[in-house]
Amino acid sequence: MYENWHQMTLAEQLGNIGSDYERALRWKTKNNQSLVDGALARTLEQIDLSLSDPRWVGARRREIARMRDEVCREILAEEMNMDSARQLQRYFMAFAVADRREKDCTPADLG
Repeated sequence: MYENWHQMTLAEQLGNIGSDYERALRWKTKNNQSLVDGALARTLEQIDLSLSDPRWVGARRREIARMRDEVCREILAEEMNMDSARQLQRYFMAFAVADRREKDCTPADLG
């Protein structure tokens, strides 16, 4: 399922992580714990794959690790902090937008 993960850009990786975070958040707001658990498991699996990516060292790896802590804090908390959840959503959305812009930019656009 994730065989090409280490070939993805950081923006692609974090955009994908953000999609599963969004799913976990949505299911949490609907009190569907089994679907929260599945989405959170996929989110953490993807984060761990990014942490194991040899390209991300130093500050990048530390940021990914901090993001993992924040995702766990939000999804596993007894009560949701919607301000914090929105901040994480904006964080992930920025990477999804960057990835989309990168893919929409062709060599002809650069010339």
